[in-house]
Parts: sequence; C-alpha cells; structure tokens
Amino acid sequence: MYRKILFVAAGLFFSLFVLLTIATAGAYLMVASDLPAVDTIRNVQLQTPLRVYARGGELMAVFGDKRRIPVTTDEVPQRMIDAFLAAEDDRFFEHPGVDYAGLIRAALELIRTGQKTQGGSTITMQLARNFFLTNQRTFERKIKEIFLALIIERLFNKQEILGLYLNKIFLGKRAYGVAAAAEVYYGKGVSELSLAQVAMLAGLPKSPSSANPLVNPERALGRRNYVLKRMRELEMINREEYLAAVNEGVSATPHSLKIELEAPYIAEMIRSEMVERHGREAYTGGFEVRTTVDAAMQRRAQASLRDGLLAYGERHGWLGAEGRVDAAVLESPAALERELAALPGVGGLEPGIVVGADDEALHIALKGGDAVRLGEAAWRWARPRLARGGMGARPDSAAQVAQAGDIVRVRSGETPRLAHIPAVSGALVALEAGSGAIVALAGGFDFYHSKFNRAVQARRQPGSNFKPFIYSAALNEGYTPATVVKDTPVVFTDPNNRDWRPQNYSGKFYGPTRLREALKFSRNLVSVKLVDRIGINKTLDYIRRFGFERADQPHNLTLALGAGAATPLEIARGYAAFANGGFLPAPYLIGRVSVLDKTVAEAQPLKLCTEDCELHENRSEGSDAGMAVPLDMPNTQYAPQAIPADIAWQMTSMMRDVIRFGTGRKARALGRGDIAGKTGTTNEQRDAWFSGFNRDIVCTVWVGFDDHRPLGARETGAVAALPLWIDFMRGALDGRPERAYFKPPNIVSARIDPANGLLAHPGDDNAVSETFRLRHLPKKITQVPPNGESQGKLKGLF
Repeated sequence: MYRKILFVAAGLFFSLFVLLTIATAGAYLMVASDLPAVDTIRNVQLQTPLRVYARGGELMAVFGDKRRIPVTTDEVPQRMIDAFLAAEDDRFFEHPGVDYAGLIRAALELIRTGQKTQGGSTITMQLARNFFLTNQRTFERKIKEIFLALIIERLFNKQEILGLYLNKIFLGKRAYGVAAAAEVYYGKGVSELSLAQVAMLAGLPKSPSSANPLVNPERALGRRNYVLKRMRELEMINREEYLAAVNEGVSATPHSLKIELEAPYIAEMIRSEMVERHGREAYTGGFEVRTTVDAAMQRRAQASLRDGLLAYGERHGWLGAEGRVDAAVLESPAALERELAALPGVGGLEPGIVVGADDEALHIALKGGDAVRLGEAAWRWARPRLARGGMGARPDSAAQVAQAGDIVRVRSGETPRLAHIPAVSGALVALEAGSGAIVALAGGFDFYHSKFNRAVQARRQPGSNFKPFIYSAALNEGYTPATVVKDTPVVFTDPNNRDWRPQNYSGKFYGPTRLREALKFSRNLVSVKLVDRIGINKTLDYIRRFGFERADQPHNLTLALGAGAATPLEIARGYAAFANGGFLPAPYLIGRVSVLDKTVAEAQPLKLCTEDCELHENRSEGSDAGMAVPLDMPNTQYAPQAIPADIAWQMTSMMRDVIRFGTGRKARALGRGDIAGKTGTTNEQRDAWFSGFNRDIVCTVWVGFDDHRPLGARETGAVAALPLWIDFMRGALDGRPERAYFKPPNIVSARIDPANGLLAHPGDDNAVSETFRLRHLPKKITQVPPNGESQGKLKGLF
C-alpha cells in the first residue's frame, strides 16, 4: 500500500513536472519571437546625452532628452546600493534573476484579490523591462521579463547587472540613473548624499513621476521612510542611523544642470556637426566632445561683444520702453512678480518694471522681489532716438526717460545702468594662428534672442578689412611697401558705359603715396589702382590662396574695396596666414570625441611646414583636414602655403604701422609692440570690421545690422569694431609675453626718401627706414639736392 502511494505520488510529481516543462516551453515559444537577440542583449548600451566641453573640461552644453551621468558600481556608495536592494530586491545576490518565491506570493495575491501587483519583479527583471519592454502590465510582458532576466543573468555577472540598473532606472524629472537624480534633486554627487537622501532616491522607482519629492513631497517622504524601515529590518543600518534619517525633513530642491561655460553659439555648432555625422544617435550615444575653446577667452569674447554693442546703442540714443503694464499691476506685488517672471533675461540684461520716476532717479522692480534705484549717471545717456534718425535732447530728469509701468532693461554690475536690447548685431571669432583652433566665438548679443550665428553664417562685405589680401597680391607682383601710387581722382567706365569715381573715406586726395602709408590710412584710390594694374583675374586667383572663392567676390574693380562677401571666420582664417608666416590653417572646433572615456575621433590639425619637411608634401588647397577624423586615418597633412614668408613678414610690418600710426592706433592702449591689424568700413557704414593678431592669436570683429541698414555717421571700423577687439585681446594676451615675428633672411632694410620711395642719399635727414625683399630692393638713389653731393653708389643699407 505504502509503495503504491509512493508510486502514485511520483507519477503525479512527474506529470506535474512534465506539465510545467510543457507550459514553460509553450510560454517561451509564445514570446520567443518577440525577445531580442542575445547579441543585442550582450551589447546593451545606456542612452546617454551628448555633452560638450571646453578645452579645459568646462561643461558647455548637454543635448538629449534623458539626463544621465554614467557611474560605475565602485563609484556608488555601498549605502546607496543597500537602499536600492532593500527597496526593490533584497535577495538580488541569491536568486538567478527571477525570485520564484516572490512570484508565488504575487500569484497568490492575484488569486486572493483579483488584482495584478508589482510583486516578484526583481532588479534583473526591471532591467529587462527598462531596456527591452514597455511598462504595460500584462501577463505576456511578465513572461517576457522572466525569460529576459534569465538570459541577462547568464550574460552578465551581478555587479554588471547592478551597474546597468543604477544607471538605467528612471527616477523622475528626466533623470535616468542615480548620479543624474542626485544632481537633479540635491545638486550633489552620489558620494555626497546623506542616508535620508539616499533612501529618498531608492524609493523613487515605484512612482518616479508622481511621487518624487518635488512633485509630491508627502508621498515621497512616506516612501523614503519605508526604505529606511526595510534597511533597518535587514540590519543595513543601526537604530541611531535610522532614527536620525527618518526624522530628517525633505531637502530636495530643483537643480538645473551646472553649465560651467555659457557658449550657446558654439554648442549649437557642435550639436549640428554631431547630428550630421551620427544622426539621432548623437543625442543618445554618450558622445563627449572636447572642443578647442578656451574658457577664459570665450567669456571675454562674449563680454566684449555685448559691451561693444551696448556702447553703440548708447551712442545712438534710447529706444524707449519695451512695453507697459496696467497701473493695477503696480499695486500688487504678486501681479508684478508674475509679469516679470514672463520676461526672459537677454544678454545679461535683467527685465524690470518702473514703479516710480522723479527728477533724480528711476525706481525699478526686478525679479524675485528685488528693486534698484538708477540715479542720473545710469540714465543720463538716454537721449531719445528719433524716427527720422538722430537723437533728441539730453533728458533733464529721469521722468523724461521712463514712466511708472514701463518695461525696461537693467544692465547689472557694480553700478547698475539703464539699457535696452541692442538692435545692432555683431560677431567675434578668435583662432590660434598656427593650428587654426577656434579658441573663442560669439555669434551675436544673445543666442536665445537670435540664433543666427553671425561669426559663421553672416556673409558681409569686408570693406577695407580686405585690403591686406589685395596688397599681398601687389607685393607678389613685385611692388614694395615703398612703391608710390598716385592718390588722385580717377574715373572708370564699365561695359554699360556707367562711370565709377572711387573716393577715399575723407573725400580728399593725397597725391603720390607709398603703399605703407596707403594701407596705414586705408586709402581707397591706391587699392583700386593696384587692382587695375595687376588685373582683376590675377587678383582673384591670388586671393584664393587665403581661402576666398572667386564666386564670392566681384569681378570688377570694387574687389579692391572689399565689395565681395565673407564671414568673420573666413576673414580671421585669411589673417592667420600673415600671423604664422604664410600658411593657411583649416579652422576647427572639435578637438576630440570620446565615448565612455574611449577616444573615437580626434582632430588632426594641419601642421605648419618647418625646415624638416618638403613644402608641398601632402598638402592641397581647400583640404578639410583639421576636423575630427577616425583614428585609423593618421596621415599627417600640412597647411598650404598661401603666401611666401617674406610677403607675410612685410604685410605684418605694414599692419603693425596701422596700429602704431594709422586707423588702428587706438590699439596702442594695449601697450604691446607685437600686434598688427586692419580696420574695415563699407559704404554708408553698413559694416564695421577690425581684424588683428599677434603670433599666437588672430581675432576678427564685425559690427552691423542684420538688415544692412547704415550704422550711422562716423561708425567706422575704428569706432564700432576696434574697441571690442581691444577689450578682447587685452584679456586674451594677458600674461603672454611679446613674441617677435620670424624675419626671413632675404628681408633687408634700407633708408628711403619718403617722397618717392627711392633709396635715400647719404645724409638725408628726412629719410625713413623701409624693408624689402632683397630682389626688389630699389636700384635708384633719389636725386641729390643742389647743395648735396651724390656718391653714385647704393648707400643707406644697414
């Protein structure tokens, strides 16, 4: 009898085992086609946003829907790991990915109540759901979770699974993973959190959106205390720790991402480039881009541009209030705050509402309940800008400038000042002269006010800023800085029989003028006559050496006056050839691209050809080298030689005189002898430029209106653009010693007669020193005055 019972029991057990096996196999076959492939599971990747950094590691931007900061399990404190295990899966290190006891409890609960619960879902099963499944609560999904969990446990060890979970889990407020959540809720790293804060995060996976401490502090507190209780029951913390933590209040507050360097124009350039290369994966692939941007220079560039545009605005008068609020708003602090909250800051200008104005001051309410009193020095500049142009009378009282209820802007700082958002635009870009690395770029007053990046997108007439390229073509044809060209009236007739009479900015004519003097004072007629003598086609061909395409330039004599089109970046690139001895660099912004600390692409900037390389080896004009390329393409490329070193030296010498004696003499305020540059102004002052450099840094500044209207009388490059350049370079060159330019051995100096450019006769007290390429040294000596005696030889060389 006993044996019969055993036999029946064994039969029943075997039958049950077979049925379970068949049921399991059937369940697997039912969902197998929907399960991801093993390779997909093995190569699972976290969706991590694109991060952009400056050269020194300062965070500039993050692009992507999910905020995630990947961390390893070694970087996560054990207390945080304990908290998540206590809250979600205390048998994690014991089960094979599926907690069968938990599943049975969940099944019994379903039979008892008829309700599906979350019970039985292990960390591994949650990981499977988060990576591969939806959050829809169905039996089919639960079956898929079980099989995926078993597969995951076979492919990864427990530490790897835990690491993936702690980085993947959604914890509310777009935060994915514990590190991102620590930053979002507490502004801290994971190792800086208190026990109560750790428990708060561990309680979030159940209802991260509706029960987080920012949305529902009360529910979040209850969940946190549950986690602490579980930790105490599991003896992960002692009684004293539990009591201290459970009595701690909710300390979570919203924390935005800590952007260490505001450079949105650059960040957008990087985002666009990465999307072009990688598509949508750019936002999720965990790419970290290290740019060439120098943080200190970038801050200086943006500040210099903003200050310069605001200064232009003050020179041209007060635009008036942006708008008005009803009188009732002024009576209600809450209504006042609501109005202010709806107004964004623009370029460092705070929005404010005038609450009172008298003879002496404007009283202005600011956001957050703050207020400011602007005395006469802060508003005295605000002469009204007239509709027909020009400005009205200077105000005698603050009440003439603004009235209570007016919406205005306040320029913050040590001494707050009345301001308005500039209507004028501008751009600044700075490069390393040798490598072409972009170290600073500001594409406008405020990216969020106007996303148009004028540094790389605005194609404007460069005006006289283009003349150094024209003069280089002349030197290449055998002209010298001492060559004399007559600055006299001339008329050119085009094929349509239309006359063109070029003029100097001053409207005057200066007679015979040496090229050095003509460039120093930006004489238009000399430039026009140079192009006329050289030939338009030959000039166009030559300026292509600086990276300018023929199609962007006029095929007539207005080429001499910069009537073509170029971006500030293109101009800066061309000037780099003067600064570095004649080579044309390829500007680049991406220094390195990495994923999980592994470099996947790295810039290979064009190298300057030194004495140990062949001049034209591995070089081609217009090469795109210098952008980030795959590491398996390591071939070295050299920058094309745009102009000979001796011409680069002579042009630099002439542009140093522009700074010392000419249109750029305001830059003498920098107190340096190694800077060179050129102003630029177009017809009717529609564009104002200054480009300048030393051996290390090239910087171009442009100022103008986006709609091409005139800047106004006397708003030349020396007035509107040069002060911005000076302010930027003062910071950029601070602490950098002066560096002499390399002087080619074929450059010689000679004393010349300034009136005709010929070699001076001995004893000529009016003689000046000039530099020549040896083969272009003048052969003639100027005529000896009646009271002098010619030596009949080349003298005056030294």
